[in-house]
Amino acid sequence: MALALDALRHGWPIRVGDHSVLLPAETGFAPGVTAPRMLISAARAVTLKLANQREAAVPEAPVLIRAAEPFDLAAARAIADPALDLVHPMKGPFAAEHIDDGEAARTAMELARLAGILPAFLVAPEPVGEAQPVSPADLAAWKDTGNLVIASRAHLPVAAAEDAEIVAFRALDDLREHVALVIGTQDGDRAPLVRLHSECLTGDILGSLKCDCGPQLDAALRAMADEAANGGWGVLLYLRQEGRGIGLVNKLRAYQLQDQGFDTVDANNRLGLPTEARDFPVAARMLDLLGVHAIRLMTNNPAKVAALEGVGVTVSERVPHKLPPNPHNARYLDTKRDRTGHIL
Repeated sequence: MALALDALRHGWPIRVGDHSVLLPAETGFAPGVTAPRMLISAARAVTLKLANQREAAVPEAPVLIRAAEPFDLAAARAIADPALDLVHPMKGPFAAEHIDDGEAARTAMELARLAGILPAFLVAPEPVGEAQPVSPADLAAWKDTGNLVIASRAHLPVAAAEDAEIVAFRALDDLREHVALVIGTQDGDRAPLVRLHSECLTGDILGSLKCDCGPQLDAALRAMADEAANGGWGVLLYLRQEGRGIGLVNKLRAYQLQDQGFDTVDANNRLGLPTEARDFPVAARMLDLLGVHAIRLMTNNPAKVAALEGVGVTVSERVPHKLPPNPHNARYLDTKRDRTGHIL
């Protein structure tokens, strides 16, 4: 898996299972390469008005397209990247073809997301070098949360709580290292106050006003410190899932689209990416390794409660975590309320 993700980031081809070689449209660089077909995501197909060409039995399935002439990398990038939509407004016509192995196609889309690149591939490109093999089984094994272990832990005084403990988690073949911050004395008989916080470089570190991530992180730590002062305890899970799982570069691409007037959901979909791609089983595994099985969850998102309960975590209480908007994130918060079900 690590080799396949590295190949995609470097623009090298992969072979998913026993099927065609795939060259990433965004990062591929083979000179003079062309291919008769392209594989794009269902969300990008909707943007390109190809939704009616998806296979009816699997409405979220990727779409395999063919044009009158073979695709070269310039044409492929124009199809994959919404930043080029105005430069290349006329696309197609395309014909959709049946995908023999839907699982392999879905695996390719997920690999692109995990690599942080646009989910589009040239299919069976020529000429192209040796392809890195990867299979749906490899992806399933990589996602198995049983591989996640506690790697290290240490005392970490922070501004909100000087007696906090940081716990680092990692898994074989996964470069992401998640952490938990435990505030207060762990009490197995008392459900801790828990916040799942997905990494946000722009909000957590740079103080971006486009989202509410930084203020939410600070407020969660203060609430946990107050909880500890009153005999309870708290756990912050800091998950390495930038941009709700689409990666930093794609998040910034979504920001560009938001500046053009698209909301968060539509921006992600124009990129061919899901609105929600976070890995909640990882959070459940982290809590299990910490010996936590029932939690009081700080969230405004009922879907997050359902996702955790769906992987075996008992959420004994949903604790609202609302913060006031600012002029830069008001629309973002409205989109959370109106389109993704947040209680705001």
